[in-house]
Amino acid sequence: MKRIKNLLLLIIPLLIIGCTTNKEVDLIVYNANVYTVDSAFRQAEAFAVKNGIFIDIGSTESITSKYIAKTSINAQQKPIYPGFYDAHAHFFMFADLLAQVDLNGSASFDEVITRIRQFQQANPDKLWIVGGGWDQNLWEDNLFPTKDSLDKYFPNTAVFLSRVDYHAALVNSKAIELSKLDSSQTVDGGVIEKDSLGGLTGILIDNAISFVSRYIPVPAERERLLSLRKAQDSLLSVGLTSIVDAGLSFEELDQLIKFYQQDSLKIRDYAMVAGNPSNIDRAINDGFYETDRLSIRSIKLMADGALGSRGACLLDHYYDASTRGFLLHSPEEFDAVIKKLAASNYQVNTHAIGDSANRLILDTYGKHLKNGKKRRWRIEHAQIISPNDFTKFAQFHIIPSVQPTHATSDMYWAEERLGPERMKGAYAYKELLEQYGKLALGSDFPVEHFNPLYGFHAAVARVDKTGFPKDGFQMENAISREQALRGMTSWAAFSCFQETKRGSIEPGKDADFIILEEDIMTAPAERLRTIKTLQTVIAGETVFQR
Repeated sequence: MKRIKNLLLLIIPLLIIGCTTNKEVDLIVYNANVYTVDSAFRQAEAFAVKNGIFIDIGSTESITSKYIAKTSINAQQKPIYPGFYDAHAHFFMFADLLAQVDLNGSASFDEVITRIRQFQQANPDKLWIVGGGWDQNLWEDNLFPTKDSLDKYFPNTAVFLSRVDYHAALVNSKAIELSKLDSSQTVDGGVIEKDSLGGLTGILIDNAISFVSRYIPVPAERERLLSLRKAQDSLLSVGLTSIVDAGLSFEELDQLIKFYQQDSLKIRDYAMVAGNPSNIDRAINDGFYETDRLSIRSIKLMADGALGSRGACLLDHYYDASTRGFLLHSPEEFDAVIKKLAASNYQVNTHAIGDSANRLILDTYGKHLKNGKKRRWRIEHAQIISPNDFTKFAQFHIIPSVQPTHATSDMYWAEERLGPERMKGAYAYKELLEQYGKLALGSDFPVEHFNPLYGFHAAVARVDKTGFPKDGFQMENAISREQALRGMTSWAAFSCFQETKRGSIEPGKDADFIILEEDIMTAPAERLRTIKTLQTVIAGETVFQR
C-alpha cells in the first residue's frame, strides 16, 4: 500500500506538468486548408492566435497538442486566406453613395430619371439630390446626357450626378443657379461643356466639377460615421480586412482619426492625403500618423482624368475624337510638387490613366527619386502605357497599382477610344508584373464593385460576370491565381509598407484572416464571383460571420 502511495505521489506531479505544458492562447483554428501566402506559398492545417497575432502555424496535430485556447474553430476543411486587402478604394465615396441615388447599371438616361424620381419620392425634403454611377457607354446612343430632362422633372431641386468614374458630372439648372456657374467661366484641366449656342449642357469634366460640388451640403459627423459603418459591414462581408483610401481631405482624415480613436471602425485603413498644395504642406509639417488600424503616410496626386469621359491624357488623339484629353495640372506644377515630396518621407501615389500622363509621371518620378526601391512610390491605375515606358516601372522601382475589373468593364468600348495599336499597352497587368515583380490589386470601389473576388476573377479569367468574351479579353495579360491572391494580400500590404505586419499568415503578423465556402485556387472560373465569405477576422476578432 505504501509503495502504491509513493508511486501516486510520483505520477500526480507528472500528470500536472503534462496538463499544464500546453500554452494558453486566445484562438486555435484547425482542420483547415490554410493558404499562408508566405514567400514559399506554403499551405497548412491550423494556427494559433494570441493578443491579435498569429503565434504558430502548422498541422492540426501539432497546434492542438501544443496549445489550449479560449475559443477554437473547426474549419471543416474550408479554405482560409489572409484577410483580403483592397489596394485602391474610396471608403468615403462608397459610404456617401449609400445615402444617394445609385445609378450604377442604368441602361438608359430614362432609367436614370426614373431612379431619381423614386429617390425624391422617398426623400421629399432634400434640397440637393446627389447620385452616382451613370455610364453613357451602356446606353444605345453612347452620348453624354444634358440637363434638359433634369430641368423638366426637378425644376426646384438641385441635382448633381457623378459619372461612374467620378471624373464627370451632370448637373441641372437649379444646381447651376446655386453655384453661380455661367458660360463665361473657364477651367484648366477640365471642361465646362457648352452646346452649339454657347449654353451650358450641364456636363462638367474633372477640374470643372468642383465649381458645383463644393456647394453640396456635407453630411453631419454622426451621419457620416453611420454611413461609414454601413459601408464597412459590406466590405467585411466579402472578406476585406484592409483598404487603401485613395485621396482624402484633411477634414475627412481628421474625422477618420476621431472615429478610430473612439474604436468606432474595425477595418484597417491606409489613407492617402489628397494632394493639393495646402494639403501637401500640412502633411509634410504634421508627419506620419500610424496606429494599428489607421495609417496616413502617403500623398495622392491626380495626373489626368478617365478614359470613359475622354479626360485621360493621351500621346495622340483619341481614336474616336479630335482631343487628346488633358492633364489636371501643368508639367511644371507636377515637377515642383514631386520634387518637394521627394525631399520628404512621404510615399507618392499618382492617378495616371492615359499613356501621356503615365509617361510624364514616370519620368518625373525618375528625375527626383534618389532611392525608388526604398520609397515604393506607386502609379494608380497604370491603365494605358506606351511600349517604351513599361521598363520605367523596373528602372525607377515604381509599383503598379491596378484594378482588374476596369479591364472587363471597359473592354466593350476601350478600343473605340484607343484604336487597336494602343490597346496593346492597355490593361497590361502581366507585363507590369514582369517589370516590377509585384502588383497591388484593388477595385476602385465605388467605381467598380467592392467584392475582391470580382477582381480576382477578372485578373485570371479576363471575362465579365457572364463569361464574355468566350476566350477572354487580351489573355496575354492574364495573371495566375497565385499572383492574383498575392496581389490582394501580401503584395498589397507591401505597397503600403505593411508586409511585416499583415498580408500573410505567419507568426508575428496580425491575425487577419477569412474563411471562404470554396477554394478560389481550384474552383472553376465561372464560380469565382459567387463564392461567399463565411467568416472575417481582424486581429483575432470575428467581425463578420455568415
